[in-house]
Amino acid sequence: MQIEFAFGKQGVSIDLPEGRDYRVLKSISAPPLANPVTAIETALDQPASGPSITELAKGKRTAAISVCDITRPAPNPIVLPPLLKRLEAAGIPREGIRIMIATGLHRGATDDEIKQIVGEQIAGSYAVFNHDARNRDQHRHLGTTKSGTPVWIDERFLSADLHLSLGFIEPHLMLGFSGGRKLVAPGLAAQETIKEIHSSRFMRDPRATEGSIDDNPLHAELLEIATMARHDFLIDVSLTPDRRIAQVFAGEPKAAHRKGYEWVRASLMQTLDYGMDAVITTGGGYPLDMTYYQCIKGITAAAHMVKPGGKILLLGECQEGVGAPEFSKMVAEYSTDDAFMRAIEGVPVTVDQWQLEKLALATAKAEVGFCLPGIAKEYSRNFWGPVYDQPRTAVSAFLESLPANARIAVVPEGPYVLAQTR
Repeated sequence: MQIEFAFGKQGVSIDLPEGRDYRVLKSISAPPLANPVTAIETALDQPASGPSITELAKGKRTAAISVCDITRPAPNPIVLPPLLKRLEAAGIPREGIRIMIATGLHRGATDDEIKQIVGEQIAGSYAVFNHDARNRDQHRHLGTTKSGTPVWIDERFLSADLHLSLGFIEPHLMLGFSGGRKLVAPGLAAQETIKEIHSSRFMRDPRATEGSIDDNPLHAELLEIATMARHDFLIDVSLTPDRRIAQVFAGEPKAAHRKGYEWVRASLMQTLDYGMDAVITTGGGYPLDMTYYQCIKGITAAAHMVKPGGKILLLGECQEGVGAPEFSKMVAEYSTDDAFMRAIEGVPVTVDQWQLEKLALATAKAEVGFCLPGIAKEYSRNFWGPVYDQPRTAVSAFLESLPANARIAVVPEGPYVLAQTR
């Protein structure tokens, strides 16, 4: 059985030997919209909730638009032109519009990546800024949430008359689903805020996981932060597996995002009758599998499918290596999940520790194998499970390690597949 796995930009085709009990799980999606631009224009003019973007923009002189960074395949070059056209027609001058790349604690986009993120023409015609969570002087303190999170948001976003976001909705390992409030925090938040919303009080809450949102405490926290930052209007899309637009949601952020994630959940959720003995998954391909940090999302998604004591194999290209310096340092330092979890008990949160914390929760449930060729051996030798050099040899060795009657889930698109056992 030939399977095309998402792996870097090109993917990798692997022949799975016959005679095994496979369950191939592919992302489920509505068909792409025949005319996405028309759908975007309609959503802007007739939003799911609240006034249209034209009504909101009237009388305003400045607008800030938060957009996803290079790690997300958001179709900003398609969504931005109809939005910008309406903002300018409503009286906001072009020089009054700033586009903010919501990096969170990810690295800033390069000049070439900015052209990819917003489109070459827009990059050359509008002010586009990278958010920098480590520079607190660029942020304004808005107080604290009810639960005590300090809220610092990028001043360049807050100082605008109108606060907008462009995102897309997919399963998210902590928030249930991405999009909406995530483009404010962590997207445009200072590291003091990001550390707290990624602390153990959220990361170890079983409700802060893929597909969980209605009682997800982290979702509620970010909604509160976005409200404090006066998040006025959003445009979120759902994407097909080949990154085309399947649906558009726009309007007042809470209501529009709810409509979006409910639609995505109904469209994507798959149910397994039993836990799988093993899962072969990926980091989702480019751009999500650019780093080990992002690839971990493939493991946390697979952890919902595998039975306790089962096995997971992760395939990811990792062309940019491990991730940010803080994350790389932790990967090199801790050779076991238990040592890492003990080390973070009762101490201040370190940047990016949350991703390893989520990984440790998964490796406590299942044995995880790694095939991430872009990772240097100084880091991969400390991975918390077997390490393989190439995808085909990894899959072969992984299958050989399983009993003949093992039930195996094959998930070519990794974290883009939302599946849970009953």
